[in-house]
Amino acid sequence: MNKAELVDAIVAESGATKSTVAEVLKAFEEVVVKNVSKGEKIVLSGFLSFERVARKARTARNPQTGEAIQVKASNAPKVSIGSTFKKAVKGS
Repeated sequence: MNKAELVDAIVAESGATKSTVAEVLKAFEEVVVKNVSKGEKIVLSGFLSFERVARKARTARNPQTGEAIQVKASNAPKVSIGSTFKKAVKGS
């Protein structure tokens, strides 16, 4: 399901207008990206959580040459699935 199909499914489920659903979904994405970028954790209990994690600097190997290279420290996004969502997918 892509974004347009998701909007259509939400419209069918909620009865809201397509433009309203698209605006809310866009705003949701913007809020999540903005706040996680600042280091805040966003939790939708039982569904998903979004957070920023710090990766330490480390030594890695170039797979083609086997040469050791230094990888800089960085931040990365992390998304975790909530227990209610997991149970629904598993069918329990």
